[in-house]
Amino acid sequence: MPLVRYRKVVILGYRSVGKTSLAHQFVEGEFLEGYDPTVENTYSKIVTLGKDEFHLHLVDTAGQDEYSILPYSFIIGVHGYVLVYSVTSLHSFQVIESLYQKLHEGHGKTRLPVVLVGNKADLSPDREVQAIEGKKLAESWGATFMESSARESQLTQGIFTKVIQEIARVENSYGQERRCSLM
Repeated sequence: MPLVRYRKVVILGYRSVGKTSLAHQFVEGEFLEGYDPTVENTYSKIVTLGKDEFHLHLVDTAGQDEYSILPYSFIIGVHGYVLVYSVTSLHSFQVIESLYQKLHEGHGKTRLPVVLVGNKADLSPDREVQAIEGKKLAESWGATFMESSARESQLTQGIFTKVIQEIARVENSYGQERRCSLM
């Protein structure tokens, strides 16, 4: 029986970009119609990647803006982040840049396990942010970029699989997964 690893992932972004819809689609397998502002929700799901199992604990946050102060609970004990903007909102993309800087300062690390998600890709006639812009921003952070639609289960599954992989990549680069023995 494989060891189940616990991973806490915080989902951040401006209001109404689809954070809750992504989390709900991933855990429940269904798309939520309509918009109901979130204060903070948590979701859990066991994910199997290869021979490894992960207990993914998702923290779905209220929408932030460029002036938001991130609480320590979004930094302490968090393994990775999904930063979400809407491809239909340039402002939400600009807010993501500010949120990343705050996370970076809060962690004091040069590398953070982040997946940058351009959500609402199914609404491309209303697009304000091109995919290349998201890709360039993610590359500047050393992060992964994906476009998604919370309506599409497969795309949503890929986001959370990728964040688990990003966590492992960053932990391994810092040597945090080494085993320690005391004698």
